[in-house]
Amino acid sequence: QVQLVESGGGLVQAGGSLRLSCTASGDTLSFYNMGWFRQAPGKEREFVLSISWSGISTIYADSVKGRFSISRDNAKNTVYLLMNSLKPEDTAIYYCAAQPRSVGGRFTGLSRSSSEYDYWGQGTQVTVSS
Repeated sequence: QVQLVESGGGLVQAGGSLRLSCTASGDTLSFYNMGWFRQAPGKEREFVLSISWSGISTIYADSVKGRFSISRDNAKNTVYLLMNSLKPEDTAIYYCAAQPRSVGGRFTGLSRSSSEYDYWGQGTQVTVSS
């Protein structure tokens, strides 16, 4: 069982930057691919980006390409989301999530689907003012 705790959210002006952290406990983070999702008021949760257990591979939503990046430090059991050039439409609750790196003895691929992630944090609010 993995417990995930996000931190680093807050209020920022458009064009500004924030770095979110997601720290895991209860298991070794290197056993998981990690993703970030977000949910804006009145909207469904959407995929933002994810990183493989090794840190070698990443996938991004088109809406954040060139502005957001993801990294991880397995020694610290922590994943980071660096958000630059923030826009008001980035306002949302941001969640980190853990996807098992293997199922049935086979490595899993990075996924944009929330159903592929078994563990979720409680979320951290990011508000971007115009």
